[in-house]
Amino acid sequence: MRNPSADMLLQESELDLDLIKKAKIFHYGSISLITEPCKSAHIAATKVAKDAGVLLSYDPNLRLPLWPSAESAREGILSIWDTADIIKISEEEIGFLTNGEDPYDDNVVRKLYHKNLKLLLVTEGPDGCRYYTKEFSGRVKGMKVDPVDTTGAGDAFVAGVLSKLAEDLSVLQDEKRLREALSFANACGAITVTERGAIPALPTREAVMDALLKAVA
Repeated sequence: MRNPSADMLLQESELDLDLIKKAKIFHYGSISLITEPCKSAHIAATKVAKDAGVLLSYDPNLRLPLWPSAESAREGILSIWDTADIIKISEEEIGFLTNGEDPYDDNVVRKLYHKNLKLLLVTEGPDGCRYYTKEFSGRVKGMKVDPVDTTGAGDAFVAGVLSKLAEDLSVLQDEKRLREALSFANACGAITVTERGAIPALPTREAVMDALLKAVA
């Protein structure tokens, strides 16, 4: 349903700059970097957010069929890599960006950790996620469910993390609280795969807390 779709036609002049400047977190992917005019709009919006001190969150969200080639996808995704404060990637994306290196090797993952990054997250589906900061790193296990449709699981995970950071950005400096936020995010992703559709399956905060309580019980 593209070529063109509405997102591809977004122009810089259409950006609500005041809204961007007021945000706590500005989240984006790489698909908007594929074509103009949305590429220029994306880059402009990111710069406005950065200059305003907004936390930048990046999910590369690799969708190879949408790019002209694998090489253009790799170049496009990495072209804005160093501007993000938070990056969420999957095991598949690590392999792609490092030309086939082992996504489970911490040394490989650390190659993707740029000097200004505050948090690098690696999602591992039902196995949970890994996290890397300058001070600490670790793994938070996932929540076991019976999957129906995995569409939107990564987006739900990111939404869970960012909702916790929006409440208090100091979570980034506290490993215990970060792990709690990531458990919440893992639950968001897990619940989402138990129903069909990316948006209809997104859980409420109450549903996530209830699932976490049941998992502990």
